[in-house]
Amino acid sequence: MKIITYPGKPYPLGATWDGEGVNFTLYADNATGVELCLFDSPEATAESNRIKLYERSHQVWHIYLPGVKPGQLYGYRVHGPYEPQNGHRFNPNKLLLDPYAKAIAGVIDWHDSLFAYEVGHPDEDLSYSETDSAPYIPKSVVVDNNFDWEDDQLPRTPYHQSVIYEAHVRGLTMQHPEIPENIRGSYAAIGHPAIIKHLQDLGVTAIELMPIHQFVNDRYLVEKGLRNYWGYNSIGFFAPDVRYSSTGVTGGQVSEFKAMVKELHKAGIEVILDVVYNHTGEGNQMGPTLSFKGVDNASYYRLVDDDKRFYMDYTGTGNTLNAMLPNVLRYIMDSLRYWITEMHVDGFRFDLASTLARELHEVNRLSAFFDIIHQDPVISQVKLIAEPWDIGEGGYQVGKFPPGWAEWNGKYRDCIRDYWRGADSMLGEFAQRFTGSPDLYQDDYRRPTASINFITAHDGFTMHDLVSYNEKHNEANGEDNNDGESHNRSWNCGAEGETDDKAVLELRAQQKRNFLSTLFLSQGVPMLVAGDEMGRTQGGNNNAYCQDNEISWLDWENADTDLLKFTQKLIHFRKEHPNFRRRRWFQGQPVKGQELEDVAWFLPEGTEMSEENWSHDFAKSLAVFLNGKGIHSLGPKGERIVDDSYYLIFNAFHDSIDYKLPSEKFGHTWKVIMDTSAYEADGNTHHAGDTITVQGRTVVLLQHHNKHEKPTD
Repeated sequence: MKIITYPGKPYPLGATWDGEGVNFTLYADNATGVELCLFDSPEATAESNRIKLYERSHQVWHIYLPGVKPGQLYGYRVHGPYEPQNGHRFNPNKLLLDPYAKAIAGVIDWHDSLFAYEVGHPDEDLSYSETDSAPYIPKSVVVDNNFDWEDDQLPRTPYHQSVIYEAHVRGLTMQHPEIPENIRGSYAAIGHPAIIKHLQDLGVTAIELMPIHQFVNDRYLVEKGLRNYWGYNSIGFFAPDVRYSSTGVTGGQVSEFKAMVKELHKAGIEVILDVVYNHTGEGNQMGPTLSFKGVDNASYYRLVDDDKRFYMDYTGTGNTLNAMLPNVLRYIMDSLRYWITEMHVDGFRFDLASTLARELHEVNRLSAFFDIIHQDPVISQVKLIAEPWDIGEGGYQVGKFPPGWAEWNGKYRDCIRDYWRGADSMLGEFAQRFTGSPDLYQDDYRRPTASINFITAHDGFTMHDLVSYNEKHNEANGEDNNDGESHNRSWNCGAEGETDDKAVLELRAQQKRNFLSTLFLSQGVPMLVAGDEMGRTQGGNNNAYCQDNEISWLDWENADTDLLKFTQKLIHFRKEHPNFRRRRWFQGQPVKGQELEDVAWFLPEGTEMSEENWSHDFAKSLAVFLNGKGIHSLGPKGERIVDDSYYLIFNAFHDSIDYKLPSEKFGHTWKVIMDTSAYEADGNTHHAGDTITVQGRTVVLLQHHNKHEKPTD
């Protein structure tokens, strides 16, 4: 079939439908030729048309095909030198995904033909494969960007009012009894009323989805009967992964994702994407040729300077995208803008973000990547969250990202875990973490909301398993339990794993309440992992990256409803009281117009802590006064309402401690509103100077009403 072609335009990159035809473009600087291949169906093993591109503007090859419509399947074959030692791996026998593909119709069917070299050849990747890979690689899809967004608006929830919920599309929805089976594990399931109700009842303001960019299911996992469940192996940075679509593979995944976002926005819930721009799923020199490697290897990857056959690997995945190169920077920025403008997402969490900051071998926070984002009028306006580390030298960069960025605070996680397991010398650091980590962020003109606080994340133990297992149990991963964290930085409440011992179970439940209470009463932005609110277990597996099954999925039928109610109450309490979500740092001095400081720390004797007290190794307990007189919230009519003052007692000691309440100037009447030694506090009222007994491993929260005060903030 003869197809009429026109030169087309070099931009925008990718496949763009204009209502009459499609403009195809591909950046390939070092290529000597490009062929566009059209396919009739996702199952087609050979192209129906192969069209040579003659037009080249700058480093972009382009062509326009009138009459082509959304749903058209396509791929590229790119010609050029096959010289791995010089960084070039062109092989036109390999059909390639468009790096800018907005949808991908299926997943990889692993076969030796997907490698540019002959698998098993003694020269390894220096050999050359002439086998066609088209039957085994999914095809790129032309999409229609039109969608009825109605009056969709980004919620734009301020950081200090945010509560983030980290979740997996499949894990959250696969076993929910109210979700129809035909949409479980899909974008539609996330937008289902049952999930939205759970999020609203819980009180979260944003759902942070683990990677939904099209990703590669590693061959070695497939051969072991496992899957890359987490998805940190992207191959299509514009395409929502087809495995989470319940409405088809030729563009339905795009409209389904948009519909999910629209429903979440209607409920006031933001959508944050966990994105992996530091590497791709093509691996190192022994990996497959699926897209970037065959389009122009040297123009996308960080290669070893003195032997470009090999890849720099700061991520532990085999390769690193070269964010030093203008075309890679443009690619990342184009992807981010696309997800904001076309897909309406509200922010991003950048996996191994230190990798993106690397110039040469050092991490430089003033790298071009951050400069460009800072000046971009679109990207700079959404939430930007860094995982501030990678595996390279100097890669741990907590507290060192630029203003405008929030960070997963790994030091918060480690400190809070250590404190509640009774580690020595923790009081000073605990106070820093509880107050928003000023030691990490204050000197850079950042605010407490720069700290994304978390106890657990997708990688590691769940909160339930954190207090239930001394050792990891990753046997199901097929690596002889050698993968994952080697050390559980928490306290196992007695016998490991499942038990019928009532005392042990009560201690575990109490420790979970301690973690949750500390998390949601700390300054900063709390992040909760899906399922921790209802006691989700992975059976001690702390690295369930390959477990797309009941190990990872939420067990809704056996949810701990008492813990769920406790968490709901705790989150809503935080949201109602700005004392626990301040926009500015504590000053440790009298509030304007008040005689009391905004924060003060106390000993069990009821006296304020001295410098010497902070260094006592044996001390595992302290109290803090939070003055509410200087801050306010808005009432139903917009009136300013002074917040209450609070007195929190943290006792990580194994036994009870008597605490004397401070003098009357801090508050004359105190009501116990939370005591983690039980699900419900006794509600008793105490007065200044009274002594109360705080049980071992317990948080007690007391409230003092500041009546008839005028707000000064």
